[in-house]
Amino acid sequence: MKAQMRHLFGVRRTEQEGEHWMTVSDLMAGLMMVFLFISIALMRTAFIERDKIKEVAVAYRDGQIAINRALRKEFESDLPKWEAELDAETLSIEFKSPEVLFETGKIDLQPRFVEILNDFFPRYLAVIKQFGTAIEEVRIEGHTSSDWDAATEEAEAYFKNMWLSQGRTRSVLEYVYNLPAVAEDQAWVKANLAAVGFSFSRLVFDEKGREDRDASRRVVFRVVTNAEFQIRKILAE
Repeated sequence: MKAQMRHLFGVRRTEQEGEHWMTVSDLMAGLMMVFLFISIALMRTAFIERDKIKEVAVAYRDGQIAINRALRKEFESDLPKWEAELDAETLSIEFKSPEVLFETGKIDLQPRFVEILNDFFPRYLAVIKQFGTAIEEVRIEGHTSSDWDAATEEAEAYFKNMWLSQGRTRSVLEYVYNLPAVAEDQAWVKANLAAVGFSFSRLVFDEKGREDRDASRRVVFRVVTNAEFQIRKILAE
């Protein structure tokens, strides 16, 4: 009788559906566990990558501090008489007196700048070579003001100043490369120093937002560390 009633009212079907839903629930629970494990694995990978990048960042900070301290210790007393400045953030030594560096529109080194380089560069090289594994390159950067003759359009003036800034940095690089005190380090200089001209793409402005033409005309020795390269390497792994 009970069997007949179950068949009549569909109880047997309900039991089968219950078994079906229990199977689906088990499947969903299993999938949730799989997704959970995947999420944990991804989070672990992300934490590992974060820690690696943090290590590079800490090493970069410590390297920046060490290089800055070494440069400051070596040149602090000389910078004022050279009319130069050390930027701790960019590890740059900027020679900021245009009349000392080059004649207007010329790429030949002025006699006073030659004297400065004779004193500066061998000592500079000795300092930065101590941090060789942390250095990507050393850039000699040339910067100009936006000036050219009044009849020259801005785009033309930009490229003429590009030629000028590149010529000046090449003159600096060629001169320091051939210094007798650098003879034993020429291979290192060739492999690590670059001469770069920026024209007037990185002007200096005064407090009123106007171009400071004298301050814009400068030569910069900048240390570029390899922290960015290390981070790209980590992300590529």
